[in-house]
Amino acid sequence: MPRWLSERNVRAVLDAPLAMPALIDAMAEALARFSSGDIDQPVRTAIEIGPRCFFGVMPAFDAGRGILGCKLVSVVPPNGARGLPTHQAMIALFDAETGSLEAVLDGRYITEARTAAVSAVSVRQLARPNADVLAILGSGVQARSHLKAFRHVRQFRTVRAWSPTAEHLRRFADECGVEPAVSAEAAVRGAGVVVVATDSVSPVLESGWVAGGAHVVAIGACRPSQREIDAALVARAALFVDSKTAALVESGDIVQPMAEGRIDATHIRAELGQVVARTAPGRRSAEEVTLFKSLGLAIEDLAAAALAWRGASSSGDGTVLEF
Repeated sequence: MPRWLSERNVRAVLDAPLAMPALIDAMAEALARFSSGDIDQPVRTAIEIGPRCFFGVMPAFDAGRGILGCKLVSVVPPNGARGLPTHQAMIALFDAETGSLEAVLDGRYITEARTAAVSAVSVRQLARPNADVLAILGSGVQARSHLKAFRHVRQFRTVRAWSPTAEHLRRFADECGVEPAVSAEAAVRGAGVVVVATDSVSPVLESGWVAGGAHVVAIGACRPSQREIDAALVARAALFVDSKTAALVESGDIVQPMAEGRIDATHIRAELGQVVARTAPGRRSAEEVTLFKSLGLAIEDLAAAALAWRGASSSGDGTVLEF
């Protein structure tokens, strides 16, 4: 019978010692298999349920790894003011041979952790080895998860952060030992790695602030009407995505500059999985600005869920469900 894993059960596995390095490696493999054509996965179906809010359905099948399932996710940014998570999800895993339901997992923390782990893969592959200043725009869940994940792939001398909400920034700085910046520009200037982790739907990062040789990770603005970085930076940077097909449909940071005539589809150098698999080039010079636009893939969620399910099953965690 299937097993239910709560967020507490999921955290017990994915927050364990050495869990994040294992998750980063699992995401690298999932990205490479996706880009190699080993994953059967459509672009997510999304229904707009309000301004800046949507409900998404994300199925995927990896026959080679025996992973079959679907993620259901709601993204509701106004929940922050309600004291609720802005991203809520559940993930169902099925037996790839029989089609039987194996597990249902709370997907909120999986989304949080796997997003940061995928970004860490991009840092490992695309950031300069000597990048030792990290700038984080944002102070919420993803700011914290990215800081945690990035420390497994780079040693940063300085971490600066900025948030539009002063109290959130102060709390983040106090809890995580980062330097609060007076502005987004002050945080970004001179940084070797920049993470945009806000819920903004208009640009919060300008190209003029970004130093030559920096690596930028943009994880929000996942609808075509939204963007979080200016078109000049997109046009300037070597652009990498998780899925070319999805990026050309879902990402306002790419779709809108294309509509404005700033770039075309060929501006996407490669999928990150191609760089991992060494079938496409990554960074070409020390002065090149690289940009990873992350939208999130169903196979990332399912691979992370499978990791959590295997760990919980081995320890007997979770609740057996009887339908």
